[in-house]
Amino acid sequence: MPMREDCKHYATRTYGTGEMVRMCRLDLAPEAPWKCPDDCASYTRRTWDAGWTLGALADTQPDPEPPPADPKDAAALLDMAEDVINTIGADVLAEHRAEQETKSKGLIAKFKRKRGKR
Repeated sequence: MPMREDCKHYATRTYGTGEMVRMCRLDLAPEAPWKCPDDCASYTRRTWDAGWTLGALADTQPDPEPPPADPKDAAALLDMAEDVINTIGADVLAEHRAEQETKSKGLIAKFKRKRGKR
């Protein structure tokens, strides 16, 4: 089933670049912007749009659905992503901990300065 534009949970957003995003506000359409689930339990027909101006400049045709991915290609892509995370994960975590330690030292010093002024 294509995205149900008449559902009250359907939303679009157009960015300054002209790119349009179609989405489910409840995040129940994992294949957005191409499909809503066929048996979505949260589908509620939109009855009215109060306070909104509906424009005619937006492209109402959804982007073509991409061809289904080959499971072997998808698994290879996920393996590559996992390798990247494993490679940089320790460095990113060490940087984050160093930043947190620097911030906490600054807060402690600031607290001590304020306490000393009394």
